[in-house]
Amino acid sequence: MPLVEVTLTEGRTPEQVRALISEVTAAVVRAVGAPKQNVRVVVREIPGTHFAAGDVTIAERESPHG
Repeated sequence: MPLVEVTLTEGRTPEQVRALISEVTAAVVRAVGAPKQNVRVVVREIPGTHFAAGDVTIAERESPHG
């Protein structure tokens, strides 16, 4: 039973998250031949203030003062 976890910063619409789930599911089915009903997808959305690269948060990077 494949399990795929996706972590994103907040800000996508429910429709975008739903589309992501569908696309990831389809990719797993194509890539490994898993039955669609066995594919699990977990989407975690986190605030931009809680995700950083190079000691700069996403929120800081997107800020006009960052």
